[in-house]
Amino acid sequence: MNYSHEVESMCVVAKGPKHGPAPIPEEGKWVKVYEIKDISGLSHGIGWCAPQQGACKLTLNVKNGIIEEALVETLGCSGMTHSAAMAAEILQGKTMLEALNTDLVCDAINVAMREIFKQLVYGRSQTAFSENGLPIGASLEDLGKGLRSQVGTFFGTNTKGVRYLEMAEGYVLSVGLDEDNEVIGYKFVHLGKMMDMIRKGTAPKEAYEKNIGSYGRYNDAVTYIDPRKQ
Repeated sequence: MNYSHEVESMCVVAKGPKHGPAPIPEEGKWVKVYEIKDISGLSHGIGWCAPQQGACKLTLNVKNGIIEEALVETLGCSGMTHSAAMAAEILQGKTMLEALNTDLVCDAINVAMREIFKQLVYGRSQTAFSENGLPIGASLEDLGKGLRSQVGTFFGTNTKGVRYLEMAEGYVLSVGLDEDNEVIGYKFVHLGKMMDMIRKGTAPKEAYEKNIGSYGRYNDAVTYIDPRKQ
């Protein structure tokens, strides 16, 4: 190691006690993190691309610094889905530091990786105070029935008002309005449950009809509209 002439000519001043890093909560324990292998936990990171036309939610389950599970959810950019497919294939087995410097192609996924890295190294994980953390596969619980991402899609204009297109419950079929033309409920089809039934042999029409539901005061509506056409 090379030192400048100024440093070489300085006298030595003794350091005080070495306390090391402050401990962070990890899976029910307080851990002083010195190396990447000291990191464990399950957490989420949200990322966005430079033009902010797409977003990514990244969920990682990390054990002893190694990514054991990755869930990648994307929104708003068709190309991002292909990058996400690659990311979901290559992230497992990498250390957190390797993953932070992996070319994930999509900027939104890279940003999500950066954000989740910060969450985990500062001890801000979903499993900070959960003894032994969560088992591998726990991230799938975020998806619900049919293993579909929870998606909400809404559109509105100043002149024509709001249109509900998709809610957590499912794909919106129609919106119910009261006598003042205000939204009081909606009818939906739960796509995840419907596809599960079709995959198991139920006829598509029957599966569709069995998974239609409504929310709010839909049955009391005065007017019903198709939010995609009216």
